[in-house]
Amino acid sequence: MLEQIRFDKFTAFEKLTVHFSPGINVFVGENGTGKTHILKALYSACDITKSQQGLAEKIAKVFLPSKTQIGRLVKRSPTSSKGFVEIRRSISTSESTRIRLTLSNHTKDPEKATEGGAWKQWREYPVESVYIPVKDMMANAPGFRSLYSLRNIHFEEVYADIIDRAFLAALKGPTDAPCKKLLTILQKSMDGKVITKNEEFFLKNKQGELEFTLLAEGLRKLALLWILMQNGTLTNGSILFWDEPETNLNPKLMHTVVEILTELQRMGVQIFLTTHDYVILKEFDLQSQQSDYIKYHSLFRGEESGEIDISTTSDFSDISPNAIDETFGDLVTREIQKSLHEEG
Repeated sequence: MLEQIRFDKFTAFEKLTVHFSPGINVFVGENGTGKTHILKALYSACDITKSQQGLAEKIAKVFLPSKTQIGRLVKRSPTSSKGFVEIRRSISTSESTRIRLTLSNHTKDPEKATEGGAWKQWREYPVESVYIPVKDMMANAPGFRSLYSLRNIHFEEVYADIIDRAFLAALKGPTDAPCKKLLTILQKSMDGKVITKNEEFFLKNKQGELEFTLLAEGLRKLALLWILMQNGTLTNGSILFWDEPETNLNPKLMHTVVEILTELQRMGVQIFLTTHDYVILKEFDLQSQQSDYIKYHSLFRGEESGEIDISTTSDFSDISPNAIDETFGDLVTREIQKSLHEEG
């Protein structure tokens, strides 16, 4: 499981250290505070445990700086500067390992970046991971993988990766009881199950087969969860990164999404997600139990320094600052003021 990430002059961060929950990690904060950058850096470090790529190469493909000049990921400065990102994870109950990527703002080629830490040990313990981006790619799956591998198209590699995960075949043998329970919940919510034909996804139910291009994007998100559980991508010891799960999802379905995520955490899946949504935050608060592992990480800019800082809590009511809650509170206040004005 991932334990910690440290940034120094990397992307939006001057200096930042984040300690993680082994269960669910929810990142909140205004736009531009680096929530997605944290998820992408962590995912890159996990994905290379099952591939031959180095961390610099993977991060360059995931962040996609201009002309893939990886030095552009160093925090902007009028003078020459260096930055790094360092990730630590546990590999047993008593042992941890770490890797580090150090860059100069003059570094152009990922191969010229400095990679340090316990690289051999990091790769000896591969971890299953998946990154669900904000933009849905399931309806665009046919032909995308071959296009991405043959052409220099401007897509972050997370989009190709999620399609690769979705096309994995279902696991052999019977589905264990906890996973079967979650699959049943998802099938009921989306009224069917997912099938694949010639790199095209369909939702199959009593009415027939509906191609994903005609399916609401919110339902495609539920379908993606169903696929990732069925093919064993989301299982004990795996890590899920999900950027703004509320996007194009009806708030009514958020109860189901949080129910699934909470149960996955109980099954041993570590989860990282970003959100701007009050409903998803409140659903976690209402559905989580005392035995669950959940941390809320609030990213914000310091009033004096202007640099990004973080506040972490395990209690929903202690999230501070909480721009989401403050915005909803402001709406209620304005509604009351309008009502009083109209009555007066």
